[in-house]
Amino acid sequence: MKQLSKEFFNRDTVVVAKELIGKILQVDNIRARILEVEAYKEDLASHARTKTPRSKIMFDTHGHIYVYFIYGMYHCLNITTDSKPGAILIRAIDYPGCSGPGKLCKTLNITRKDNGLELGGRFKILDDGFIAKIKKSERIGIKEDKHLLWRFYIEDYSVVNQKRII
Repeated sequence: MKQLSKEFFNRDTVVVAKELIGKILQVDNIRARILEVEAYKEDLASHARTKTPRSKIMFDTHGHIYVYFIYGMYHCLNITTDSKPGAILIRAIDYPGCSGPGKLCKTLNITRKDNGLELGGRFKILDDGFIAKIKKSERIGIKEDKHLLWRFYIEDYSVVNQKRII
């Protein structure tokens, strides 16, 4: 099993998002397969539609952790890409209690203190050669740019939200 290089993330966000499906996310000593992700670029549903202190990391880095807090209760784990800007939301992994971005962060104790970390320390993405059967659909919980099919997931995993499958 090899760790993905930082340069893997220095490519188009949508391409990287699709290729992350089936890879292994390691946080501390926990490893689990990535089942579901969403890509965000400069589209209207993205924090990167405007450069702010919070979204600056999406413009200036690739291969870094971007954690934000939503609805006053959930953290969300993202990985920055291609610096154009871009980031990929990790929505689900194959690990108990990790069937949504908020649950994933709570289970793995991911908070805003992790924001800005570079991959390779506490967080790693590993490739074990697994080849996933990948499906795509519209992203979940957004109002703008719903036509963009930038949500990717492994077809056969029941933990993935199937309600918005196209």
